[in-house]
Amino acid sequence: MSTPALHTPSDPPGGGGRGPAKVNPADKTQLQRHPVSLRRIAALFAPHKVTIAVVVLLISVSSVVNLAQPFLVRGVIDDALPHQDLPLLAVLAGAMVAVAAVTAVIGVVQTWMATQMGQRVMHTLRVKLFTHLQQQSLGFFTRTRGGEVQSRLTHDIAGMQSVVTSTATGVATNLTTTVATAVAMVALSPQLSLISLVVLPPAIWLSRRVALIRRAVTAERQQTLAALHTQVEDGLSVSGVRLAKTLGTTERDAVRFADRSESLVDLEMRSQLAGRWRMATMQIIFAAIPAIIYLAAGFPATSGGMTIGTLVAFTALQGTVFRPIMGLLNIGVQWVTALAFFSRIFEYLDLDPELKPPASPAAIDPEGVRGEVRFENVSFAYDDGARRVLDGIDLMVPAGTSTAVVGPTGSGKSTLAGLLPRLYDTTTGHVTIDGTDVRDIAPQDLAKIVGVVSQETYLIHASVRENLLLADPEATDARLWEVLAAASLTDTIAALPEGLDTLVGARGHRFSGGEQQRLAIARTILRDPPVLVLDEATSALDNTTEARVQAALDRLSVGRTTLLIAHRLSTVTEAEQVVVLDAGRIVERGAPAELLAGTGPFAVLAARGDQPSATALRSPVATG
Repeated sequence: MSTPALHTPSDPPGGGGRGPAKVNPADKTQLQRHPVSLRRIAALFAPHKVTIAVVVLLISVSSVVNLAQPFLVRGVIDDALPHQDLPLLAVLAGAMVAVAAVTAVIGVVQTWMATQMGQRVMHTLRVKLFTHLQQQSLGFFTRTRGGEVQSRLTHDIAGMQSVVTSTATGVATNLTTTVATAVAMVALSPQLSLISLVVLPPAIWLSRRVALIRRAVTAERQQTLAALHTQVEDGLSVSGVRLAKTLGTTERDAVRFADRSESLVDLEMRSQLAGRWRMATMQIIFAAIPAIIYLAAGFPATSGGMTIGTLVAFTALQGTVFRPIMGLLNIGVQWVTALAFFSRIFEYLDLDPELKPPASPAAIDPEGVRGEVRFENVSFAYDDGARRVLDGIDLMVPAGTSTAVVGPTGSGKSTLAGLLPRLYDTTTGHVTIDGTDVRDIAPQDLAKIVGVVSQETYLIHASVRENLLLADPEATDARLWEVLAAASLTDTIAALPEGLDTLVGARGHRFSGGEQQRLAIARTILRDPPVLVLDEATSALDNTTEARVQAALDRLSVGRTTLLIAHRLSTVTEAEQVVVLDAGRIVERGAPAELLAGTGPFAVLAARGDQPSATALRSPVATG
């Protein structure tokens, strides 16, 4: 499966005075690649039908009630003030305050209900997507950029909620306000209403043209800002700083950062000036329209005997009709943006789960597992039609014994190891533990049965205690110190000022590579699995550190069924069985002493003191 390139859909347009937007071409491309069914979107909001109906009703009521203000102003100007009618003036003034209070309260309630609905829909989608992605194999995450997954899970869903909520409420608000205002304007003065209809279209057109200019500058500014953020994220991380210092690129990176920052200054200036130009244009437009209306009111043919109060009320209404019309013109762009968000989310939800949990998990007690592991005619390919990484593997690892797997790079060693904890599923064949296919074991049970220590140790950015408790949240401090002792880490952790509460740092950078490995071993000891996978756990360590880690691994392996992916000869000589892989096939197997006495690939490996080469593995051998 190919993964789409990372793309950040356009921000919801129209709000905050940013003006109209145009459809992002990337959003159109996304919708063409993965169309969205409106029925599917409606299903997300189906549980909130009552909330939607109430929100629409509140918006409509608020829009209508708010239109009372111009009429109250007309009453004050035409009736209360000229006749010095204080009781009427008090009533009208009180009504103005009441209208403002009612619309404010309705606005708060409507916003609360709409936001809560959007958040619940977002929560449902977020949890559903996270759970669905957990069912993908390790291969999915290998071929998919981490930023892409994070973007869809957080940014896209949050953006979808924002766009949909603003779009849904915006349609109702702008439509009711526009219709109600137009009706009120006609009721006040049909003649002036016709003049407004003539003036509004060019005003709207001009404002859109100016806003689009600013939008183009803003888009360029966002791209530059994104590049700046990327450089900060990459260059000021632990790994980035280490790389820059060791390669001597700090000055070059600083110059590149300065250039981008300088470009950002120019773009910010252009953006702000474009914004000022837009504001100036809008001020001219808003000043011109009332001026034309006042001029028209001075001619008998268009005034129709209009009072001053009516003129003021009409001008106020005319000034409010512009914004909702602009909002309605933006709905199309907002809708395409919202659909693009949905498309990106549904695209991941529609991925066929590669690691489906069993519908009826096998009844298996992790504590009672003996640990006999079998690979029965196992083949594996990462994609349909691709070359098989494993082909026809038949292997048994007796309970409580250790089997070492060796072979050149690309021979399939790590893939074989990944099938046992079900990081991948076999293309054909079966992997069983005590006769039960791993695909029939509940994921939480399989995690208790199979423990994994790999070359790439992963520690979360938290304390030592929190990293260990991932294996057993109920473990006591005494138990934690016990497993640290088994991993030869007691003195190291005890010497730290905060002990178990010491932060390990980003990706464990607080500790050395060997200490990180031993922390991972301690975590696995805490889980106490009957089956153990050691995937080249010491290959990246120096000899002294390797010896300490290997000692911890030896203690960990006692009494457990161990599948050892080996890189160095010293790590396999104690195994009961050695299996040699080449191009996904077993080319030799047997006890280490037996293979060393022969002339096959393993003997060649021993003679060279290194991993066997592909040429050596293809020499005549006696396979088992």
